Amino acid sequence: MATSTLRNPAVAGRFYPGNSDELRKEAQSYLSLTTTAPVAALGCIAPHAGYMYSGQVAGAVFSRLEIPRHCVILCPNHTGRGHPLAMMKEGAWRTPLGEVPIDSELAEDLLHEFPALAEDSAAHSYEHAIEVELPFLQVRRPDVKFVPVAIGTGQLVLLEHLGIALAEAITKRKEPVLIIASSDMNHYEDDATTRVKDRKAIEKILALDAPGLYETIINESISMCGFGPAVAMLTAARRLGAEKAELVQYATSGETSGDLNVVVGYAGMVIR
Repeated sequence: MATSTLRNPAVAGRFYPGNSDELRKEAQSYLSLTTTAPVAALGCIAPHAGYMYSGQVAGAVFSRLEIPRHCVILCPNHTGRGHPLAMMKEGAWRTPLGEVPIDSELAEDLLHEFPALAEDSAAHSYEHAIEVELPFLQVRRPDVKFVPVAIGTGQLVLLEHLGIALAEAITKRKEPVLIIASSDMNHYEDDATTRVKDRKAIEKILALDAPGLYETIINESISMCGFGPAVAMLTAARRLGAEKAELVQYATSGETSGDLNVVVGYAGMVIR
């Protein structure tokens, strides 16, 4: 694979172990905590903090799912680099567990359905929010392929159009596709406030209400970094026939750090 299309890890050794054996062991430990049978799903929300904080919630989500071979991962753009609707349509992403190929055919279909997307690797170079999800997918589904999309816009009309385009592109596929919205929940308020705010957002997700989630995030000042990916995923899932959402697990960083004055919330959710 040409080096120009290989995205190397940006946060290995910081957000998760940089050693392949240690990473596999840690990912498997989080994946093994759930004993319920996995289900087929259209979408999910998974957190993207360091594994010591949100690995248990992420593991609960990915162990709850039947992971198909084809995935789309939507993430917020934390770095501000690159295009506000940035995808990569060829190459692979490397983690300590090996390379995960980009699903070029699905990427082309999505680009055709939504030309506002730009092929832009710069937005992904240092962004952690997709990278941290990949080891869980590699452990659960070693032959997985994916399309990475970084979202740096908060415009509802663009998020909805992205969701519609995702649904159109997925409808054309013969194989199932999982849409993963990478997101943490409320940031940097006390634990009690964060839980109240996050519950309001979670209720909209459980209702499969994408516009309602958007309005709640804005009106209640909820600093959910991946609300854009969540709105796009919910929009797509509804068009693909989603009927229910499930809260798999919820936690805050205070449960690990012991500091309840300043926390980040993490919700793991499945949409099917």
